Amino acid sequence: MDTPTKRILIVDDEAGFTRLMKLTLEGTKKYTVKEENDGSKAIYTARQFRPDLILLDIVMPKMDGGDVARQITNDQMLKDVKIIFLTAIVSQKEGVGTIGGFPFMAKPVSLAALRAMIDETLGVA
Repeated sequence: MDTPTKRILIVDDEAGFTRLMKLTLEGTKKYTVKEENDGSKAIYTARQFRPDLILLDIVMPKMDGGDVARQITNDQMLKDVKIIFLTAIVSQKEGVGTIGGFPFMAKPVSLAALRAMIDETLGVA
């Protein structure tokens, strides 16, 4: 019997980026991925999709990633969803760390490094 795939929601205002990430992650056969390109719709989309992990851009029009993360952690249905920030506001030298207690990776991300961080965060082999 196949192991169920983990669900990942990508929230980023760059549709080309979310599409590339979706195709790359779904290509591993370990993940089911949904894209949301409007930060103000992220909570609604997350409540409908019920992700295990959200990849979240910080700088977006309408609602930034910090506000989205706060709403998620304050939502009873979503409070246990893991979040990884993907952001261009830090340099590649800073690379990986935490923002507001959530791990982050600097854009442009290395797909191999991102997959490794996702696997580690979700406990996927």
